[in-house]
Amino acid sequence: MEDIPKPQRLRCSVQNYNWGRTGEESTVAVLFSRNNPIDPEKPYAEFWIGTHPSGPSSLLSLGSSDSRPVLLKSWILENPSAVLGDKVSEKWHGDLPFLFKVLSVAKALSIQAHPDKELAKVLHEMNPSVYKDSNHKPEMAIALTEFKALCGFVGIEELKDVLTSVPEIRDMIGDEHIGKYMSIKETDPYDETKVVLQSIYTKLMSTSEEAVSKSVSKLKHRLNIESKVRMLTEKEELALQLEQQYPNDIGVISSFFFNFVKLIPGEALHIGANEPHAYISGECVECMATSDNVVRAGLTPKYKDVQTLCSMLAYKQGYPEILLGTPLNNNVSRYIPPFDEFEVDHISLSPGESVSCPAVLGPSIFVVVTGEGSIQMCCATDEDKITVGDVYFVPAKNEIKLTSGGTGETQVYRAGVNSRLFNFVPAKSEETDLQ
Repeated sequence: MEDIPKPQRLRCSVQNYNWGRTGEESTVAVLFSRNNPIDPEKPYAEFWIGTHPSGPSSLLSLGSSDSRPVLLKSWILENPSAVLGDKVSEKWHGDLPFLFKVLSVAKALSIQAHPDKELAKVLHEMNPSVYKDSNHKPEMAIALTEFKALCGFVGIEELKDVLTSVPEIRDMIGDEHIGKYMSIKETDPYDETKVVLQSIYTKLMSTSEEAVSKSVSKLKHRLNIESKVRMLTEKEELALQLEQQYPNDIGVISSFFFNFVKLIPGEALHIGANEPHAYISGECVECMATSDNVVRAGLTPKYKDVQTLCSMLAYKQGYPEILLGTPLNNNVSRYIPPFDEFEVDHISLSPGESVSCPAVLGPSIFVVVTGEGSIQMCCATDEDKITVGDVYFVPAKNEIKLTSGGTGETQVYRAGVNSRLFNFVPAKSEETDLQ
């Protein structure tokens, strides 16, 4: 009989970026506190689950307090085919292909994009201290609370309205560039509209710091006066909010170029290579390819690489796709982005309810976000108690059963390799088991 590696409970890492929520106000801190002390004065921004060297997970069940912890990546490398499954191990060279996170956002993140694989390799070779790996970073965010973000360029007609109604932008870009954009039609080929949009966005982002500071000051002064005689638009309110967080920053002005997305809990947003975005506020579960490559150009004290960002963007226009999740049964919804590396299941159990998660051909990671209950491995009779912050790594071909405790609802999220890699696309099911 095949020897299948057993599931392992993990100790995970956090990132204390200054945009995170503080102390116990942060879901990230609450999850982290399951196995670690937290500082109530520090921001807790991201809870990392995976093998990336910037925040690696380790196995709680192996090693001891007086010995060096066993890293998840090291454990996988001892027998990658058995842990990851043959197909996953071969495709991703023995490494876990996804990085699973929870984010607690109190303050806007940078205006950014993630490079495709080809550009990621070049950036890593040129500047490894900033671009820390050579992988691409497609990602998906599933809202835990109301979650606000900027994502992708607005449509052609909306951007025309921006160019004519925001005088500070007109002054920064100039009449010649604006005139070229105003002549664009919805029916024009993408390649043609891309060239014009790239020219005006690059002109905006390349404005000198002194000129940006003056434009942001003018915008703030104008909107504060106009707010006394009319109701400001959501984008105008957002610009004032961003100015408070990042005074004199080009991101305040460039926010008018992007779609303002507001997700309710359960809605998801996926972001591919070279798509501009910035998370504004809220808490979410996030999954991505195993990478930390970010090209930034605004709303950040970190290194800004404006030239690279402006040259790499796809410049697609229109509102992004919002995923609602495909119900697999009464307890499980699956979010399937157009990327091979990952998918995410949301498992919701009322008190006393159970769900079986059958063996799959790739690895899975389970994180308990709310509630408590138990987890039963494979055909074992024993159960492990689980509570908020518990994280389990489940190797390929392991079946597990989750049961909610006797009080409130239990919410668990599972990340795994995209089912389409195994030629499996889920259909809606009324069965109790996860199909």
